[in-house]
Amino acid sequence: MKHTTVTDYVAGLPETQREIAGLLLPLVEEALPGTGAVWHGHPVWSLGDRPGMSPVCYLRAHRSHVSFGFWQGQELSDPSGRLDAGARSMAQVRLRSPEDVDAELFADWLSQARGLHG
Repeated sequence: MKHTTVTDYVAGLPETQREIAGLLLPLVEEALPGTGAVWHGHPVWSLGDRPGMSPVCYLRAHRSHVSFGFWQGQELSDPSGRLDAGARSMAQVRLRSPEDVDAELFADWLSQARGLHG
């Protein structure tokens, strides 16, 4: 199913993933208000004038987890060691239950990521 909004995307998730997203969205909205859009099939928050321009972070559901990642994630301070490096400078965390969402840690990552984009 093709989703056109972040709300539609989240509404279509299985219950546990929907709960995880429900904890993440307020944190993202506080750091990057009004910047979320579905881009390449999943929610992305960008600071450019259109979706995908100057992307900051994303949320993507998989079969057994939700990935929450950052385009410049390898540049973030991560004393928790939870961010896994990806391609280029990206990094992500895999979330399997709502308990995996540490609001204080994620808010810090979001603040740092926003700062990297000016």
